[in-house]
Amino acid sequence: MRFISPKTDFAFKKIFGAKDSKDILISFLNALIYNANPVIQDLEIIDPYNPGDVVDLKDSYLDVRAVLDNGSTVLIEMQVLNVASFEKRVIYNLTKTYANQLKYGEGYSHLKPAIALTITDFQLFDQTQRFLTRFGLKEKQELFDYTDPEIELIFVELTKFNKKLEQLDNLTDKWIYFIKDAPSLEVIPPTFRQVPELEKAMNIANQANLSVEELEKIRKREVFLEDQRGFIVKAKQEGRVEGRVEGRVEGRVEGRVEEGIRWTLRLLERQFGSIPPAIINQIQNLSVEELEDLGDAILDFNDLEELSVWLQDNTKGR
Repeated sequence: MRFISPKTDFAFKKIFGAKDSKDILISFLNALIYNANPVIQDLEIIDPYNPGDVVDLKDSYLDVRAVLDNGSTVLIEMQVLNVASFEKRVIYNLTKTYANQLKYGEGYSHLKPAIALTITDFQLFDQTQRFLTRFGLKEKQELFDYTDPEIELIFVELTKFNKKLEQLDNLTDKWIYFIKDAPSLEVIPPTFRQVPELEKAMNIANQANLSVEELEKIRKREVFLEDQRGFIVKAKQEGRVEGRVEGRVEGRVEGRVEEGIRWTLRLLERQFGSIPPAIINQIQNLSVEELEDLGDAILDFNDLEELSVWLQDNTKGR
C-alpha cells in the first residue's frame, strides 16, 4: 500500500471535510481538543468537500469548519508554509468566525464558543518543545480564566512530534502521526485498525482508492509546495529574504530598491507566470516600504487583477 500525505489540501479536505467524514472528524477533534475523551458526539461540517471541488495551487493553507453538538464552532486549519502575518490571520479568522454567528437583531447571549485548531508543518513557538499548545483569555498577573471560555486557540506543530509508530501512547498521538507520517507507511498498522475512524481515514488516503485525476492533483500540489520551499531557502541563503516568513519579501531590502523590485517580480512570476508590462512599471516605482507591504500581501492575491487593484489602492495620489 501507498498513502498520500494528509498535509496536502486535496487530501486534508477529502479525509476530514467530506460529507462522509463526520465520524473521522469527531474522533480527530475529540483526540486533539478533548484529550481523546468522547465529548463530541455529533457535528455538522460547514461547506463539505465535494470531489469536483477545484483547489487553488496558490493557497498555502486550507480549512475545515464544523459546528459541534454543543453549538461551538471549530475552525480546523492545516498550514503548510510559514507565510506573512500567519499568526494574525489565525486570530482574524477565529474572531471573524465568532462574530459572524449573530444574525441581524440577535443579542450577544446567542454567541457560542469558537475554537481554532491550527496544524503547522513548521515550528511556530520557540519557547516550548511541546507539540500541542493551547491559548485562551486569562488575567495576566494571576492567570485566571476570563469569565466565559469563548475563544480558544490550539496549535499542533508537526515538526516537534518525533514519536515512532511503536511509541504512540494514545489516540492523540495516532492522529498526529497519521497526518505527519502516513506516506511512510506500507500497510495500515494494527494499532490504527483498533480505531475504526482512523482505519477509515487510512483507506481514504490509500492511493489505490484514488483516481488518476485525484493523484495528479496531489502530485501538482506537492510539486508546487516543494518549489515554494526551495525558492525561499535559496533566497534566504543568498541573503535577499530575511526572517521566518516564507514566500514573501521580508524585512529590509539589502541596500537598494532595485534588489527589492527584482525579488518581488520573481515572487510574482512564481505565483502568476508572465507579468504584464503595466504592472511591472508600477512595481518599479514602489518605495522600499511599499515593496515590503506588497511582499506581505502576495500570497493573498488570487489573480493579477487583485494585484493590480492593490497597486492602484496603495499608490493613489502620485
